[in-house]
Amino acid sequence: MADELTAPPVLSTPDTHILDEPLPESARRPLENLSDEQFKTRYEIKRTINEIKQRRWRRVALQFPDQMLPHSARVYQLLARGLQEQARTPAGMHTNGTSNGTPTPEDPDLSGLSINTKSVMLTILGDTSYGSCCVDEIAAEHVDADAVVHYGRACLSPTARLPVLHIFTTMDLEADDVVTSFQTAFPDQEAKVALTADVPYAAHVQPLFEKLQKAGYSNLFAASIVHDPSSLIPNRTVPPSVIENPSSLSEWSLFHISDPPTSLLLTLQSRMASIRVYPTNTIHSPSNFTASSSAVETSTAQLLRRRYALVTSLTTVPTWGILVNTLSVKNYLSVLSHIQSLISNAGKKSYLFVVGKLNPSKLANFSEIGGWVVIGCWESSLVDSKEFYRPIITPFELEMVLKGDEQRVWTGQWRGDFQGVLEDVERRKENEDGQAETSNGYADANENREGELDPDSESESEPPEFDLRTGRYVSRTRPMQRSRRPISSMSNPDSNSNALRPSTALTKRSSGAMITVGGVASPAAEYLAQKRTWRGLGSDFEVKYEEDEAEAGSVIEEGRTGVARGYTVGEESGKT
Repeated sequence: MADELTAPPVLSTPDTHILDEPLPESARRPLENLSDEQFKTRYEIKRTINEIKQRRWRRVALQFPDQMLPHSARVYQLLARGLQEQARTPAGMHTNGTSNGTPTPEDPDLSGLSINTKSVMLTILGDTSYGSCCVDEIAAEHVDADAVVHYGRACLSPTARLPVLHIFTTMDLEADDVVTSFQTAFPDQEAKVALTADVPYAAHVQPLFEKLQKAGYSNLFAASIVHDPSSLIPNRTVPPSVIENPSSLSEWSLFHISDPPTSLLLTLQSRMASIRVYPTNTIHSPSNFTASSSAVETSTAQLLRRRYALVTSLTTVPTWGILVNTLSVKNYLSVLSHIQSLISNAGKKSYLFVVGKLNPSKLANFSEIGGWVVIGCWESSLVDSKEFYRPIITPFELEMVLKGDEQRVWTGQWRGDFQGVLEDVERRKENEDGQAETSNGYADANENREGELDPDSESESEPPEFDLRTGRYVSRTRPMQRSRRPISSMSNPDSNSNALRPSTALTKRSSGAMITVGGVASPAAEYLAQKRTWRGLGSDFEVKYEEDEAEAGSVIEEGRTGVARGYTVGEESGKT
């Protein structure tokens, strides 16, 4: 038995913990010392200024990943100075839509984080609501931004509201070493190889392609960047022969510069012959550069098997949590509606959550959820569930979970973008509509006949379900099954038609076995009533009174005062 509490639980974090909190690995890397020219080149200052002028943006949000935040102030100053210099010229004022030709008498304070000239206001976004690879439209709308300038690597998912300018911050690369590594990985000069790179190194693909052609390679393809995560090679162009025959992509190999996201490897594992990755994690350490400069063949077969095992372990989950991990990616509302209907049609319950950045502590608060499906960009949707209380899967994997055992076939294919899931749904609907036109009348007649014969049937003919991990019988796998006759009509058959309307009030059966909402079982309400022990602040601090004190009352005393991190009791000056 647990010890009785004598004081409320500690619910705040000491201030000193901030000093001891470890930084992310990317933030602990040594920062490069760049000159002004290097800043202007890497962060494309001139191009950014020209885009702002041409598109007449007046409020621009600058979004940096965590590892680039130390450079953000300097980039901001260079942009502000360039915009100010162009605003002083008549041509610059006309382009930016300024109506007054008189320059500002005093120069702005460039050391701050925002500047407001007569034409453009810049704001640095110091933190992102979700992942740094996604454009943070929510934070940009807080400052009423007209557009976002996104720096660093990006998932390139199409945005829903604001225009975006991507600055990939091109990194340096040893081209000769890459050519040597490529020749070692592909000694056959007739091999079909597609050249790709992570976005910070994408500018080196075309020069590398030209060098390899001079070396004798004849079947190479230099993929360029496109904003299309549902492409056969996500966000990249494909060879012309593959456009005509998509299945021919399996004849091509991939040579990728820099470590790709795991979701890209899983997507291409079943589509291409092989994948070679040229690592760039030690590109800034000349002493040990040669040791890690060889292309490594990657294989995600084991990870794919692990994902399939995860899918099969969630087939009997009755309650799902839907995690909205983006509010900026286009069509996220469409896939949300699709997932909700998919879970509902399977006879299961779903709850919607918007939690920002995912971490195990947040999701562990909802222990009644049996599994999570995340709606995010094609990179962030793949979440390693080892540290989480319940597994997290993608919309593509959820469709496999909700299929029957006879329909669930694992082909080795995997995809992270939900746009492709929506496209597959549209194709299935077109095929089903064509078949349904010929058999509609017969199906409706059968449904009506079955309803007349047994209106209160609970589908007793359905086969039993067992958990594949434990072998135990799952007694209730469809908590959202609605009874064919409303509860109110069964209890009072002579009631009027108003009693048949569904109710939103919570009701409890006389046996106390189930809590329902409008005649539909509510797993969350049942869990709260029967299993959840902690129900909010103060619920675990029970105040007990003696019998004589309860009858006669007690002396009024001054209680605790102060804030949650430290209370003062009565006249005492100390904190408890």
